[in-house]
Amino acid sequence: MNDQDILARIKQLVDDEHALRAKAVAGEIDPVAERQQLAQLEVMLDQAWDLLRQRRARGSTDGSANDTALRSPREVEGYLQ
Repeated sequence: MNDQDILARIKQLVDDEHALRAKAVAGEIDPVAERQQLAQLEVMLDQAWDLLRQRRARGSTDGSANDTALRSPREVEGYLQ
């Protein structure tokens, strides 16, 4: 996966988030289901952004961007705790 693939994934997740919010506004989805799906999307977005930051950091320090990996939700979401 290269940077462009990751950016495309981020765009898709943002589009999914917007579509989900539109469904919620239209009353097409249960609020509980909306919150659960939004939470999942937020975690996936955080993981994608984290991977992109890893790749860019490795590339700027003469490391190989290909040595990066998607981190677990627990690790990505636990940074501030």
